[in-house]
Amino acid sequence: QVQLVESGGGLVQPGGSLRLSCAVSGITFRLYAMGWYRQAPGKQREWVATIARDNTTMYTDSVKGRFTVSRDNAKKTAYLQMNSLKPEDTAVYSCKAYFSEANTYWGQGTQVTVSP
Repeated sequence: QVQLVESGGGLVQPGGSLRLSCAVSGITFRLYAMGWYRQAPGKQREWVATIARDNTTMYTDSVKGRFTVSRDNAKKTAYLQMNSLKPEDTAVYSCKAYFSEANTYWGQGTQVTVSP
């Protein structure tokens, strides 16, 4: 079966850094784009960043210059490096693997809390 497992979340102070990981199994990882999403309490889930299979990256405006998405195809793992964290970054962060509408898979999410 397909499995995506996020890790690396936790509590960090404003201005701090965190690196999230998304370990993937059950798919041909290199053929999938990997996306990161987040959902804060009382808010809709929003797209954060994507890295395509050719390593093209895209970011939502609010994280540009602070977050970096990357992937390691040998380890079948995607990463989200988060620097200069702000309280408004607090959310559950989830990863998504997608090849097509039918072949789209989600992880369970990991909590990121930015607070003094």
